[in-house]
Amino acid sequence: MTLERSTYLTLLLVLGGALALAVLNQATDAGSALHVPTYVIALAGKYLCFAMLALAVDLVWGFAGILSLGHAAFFALGGYAMGMYLMRQIGTRGVYGNAMLPDFMVFLGWHELPWYWHGFEWFGFALLMVVLVPGVLALVFGYLAFRSRVTGVYLSIMTQALTYALLLAFFRNDMGFGGNNGLTDFKDILGFNVQADFTRSALLVVSALFLCGQFLLARFVVQSRFGKVLIAVRDTESRTRFLGYRPESYKLVVWVLSAVMAGIGGALYVPQVGIINPSEFSPANSIEAVIWVAVGGRGTLVGAILGAVLVNFGKTWFTGALPELWLYALGALFIFVTLFLPRGVMGLFARRRKLAPEPEVETPATAAAHEVTG
Repeated sequence: MTLERSTYLTLLLVLGGALALAVLNQATDAGSALHVPTYVIALAGKYLCFAMLALAVDLVWGFAGILSLGHAAFFALGGYAMGMYLMRQIGTRGVYGNAMLPDFMVFLGWHELPWYWHGFEWFGFALLMVVLVPGVLALVFGYLAFRSRVTGVYLSIMTQALTYALLLAFFRNDMGFGGNNGLTDFKDILGFNVQADFTRSALLVVSALFLCGQFLLARFVVQSRFGKVLIAVRDTESRTRFLGYRPESYKLVVWVLSAVMAGIGGALYVPQVGIINPSEFSPANSIEAVIWVAVGGRGTLVGAILGAVLVNFGKTWFTGALPELWLYALGALFIFVTLFLPRGVMGLFARRRKLAPEPEVETPATAAAHEVTG
C-alpha cells in the first residue's frame, strides 16, 4: 500500500518543520534573525502533543463513531506517569533535600514513599506505565460500556463522568500526586537538564517522530480490513452484528489503542511544559480536543493534526492579544464549522483532491455491508 500525497505532506511538514526549528535554535546565535527562541520550541512541542491527543480522538470518533468527551483523562494519566519519573530524578536538589520523597510529600508530613511510586526512578518502568495505565483504564471502561451496548450520547456522558471523577480524585492531597499543585520543578530527564535549549529541541524532534509514528499506525489501522469493519460499525452497527461480527470487540480494540496514543502524547507534553496538575483532567480539555478534530476534519487523520495546531495557535495569539475574547472566539469557531464546514478544513480540499472520505450520508448501509464482506 503506497502512501498518499496527503500522508507524504503531513510527514514532511511535521518532521521537517520540527527539525528545522530545532536546528535554527541550536545552530544560530540568539541575536541572529534566523534564531528560533526557546519559547517557540516549547510551544511547537506542546502543539505536537496536542495533535497526538486529537489524532487519538479522531481515531475513535471519526472511524468508530465513538464521541469521547473524556480523552483528556488518558492524556493526563500518561503525563502523570512521566511526571512521577521526573520527580524521582530531583533527588537531594529538592527544596527539602530529601532524596526519597518528593517535596510536596515532605511538606505534607509524609514519612515514606507510597507503594505506587516505587519503580518510577527507572525510565523504562515509567514508559511502561505511560502505556499500561491509560491502556488498562480504557480496557476496563470500554469492556463494561461496550459489552452493555452503551452508545451515542450516553457513552459520551459516561466518558465525561470518568474524567471528572479522576479530576476530583487527583485534587485530593492524600492521593499522593501533589493535589491541586500537581507535579512540577523538574530537573533532569535521562540525565539531561530538562530546561536546557538542547533538551527542549530534542524533545520537540522526539514529539514529531512519535506523532508521525502514530499517524502512520492510525493510517494503517483505518485502511486495513479491521478499519473497514470499524467504518461499517460506525455507520450501521446493527447490520454489522447481523453479518456475524462483534462490534463491541472492534470498538474495544480501537478504544484502547486510542487511549495509549493519548497517554504517549501526555507523557511527552509534561517535560516540555514543566508541570502536570489535575486541571489536565478537566472535561473542557476533552471538549476542546473534539473541537480540534471538528475544525480540521473528522475522519481524515490529517485534519486532526491540522485542527489541533491551528486552534492552539489561535488560542496562543488570542490569549495574548485579546484574552477576554478567547472563549467567545472558540465558541464562534465551533458554531461556524458546524454550520458551514461540516467536514472541517480538510473538506475544502476534498472536493478537488479527494483527500477526505465521503460523507456518511453518501455511504448507505448496503455499501458498508459489502465493504465488510468483500
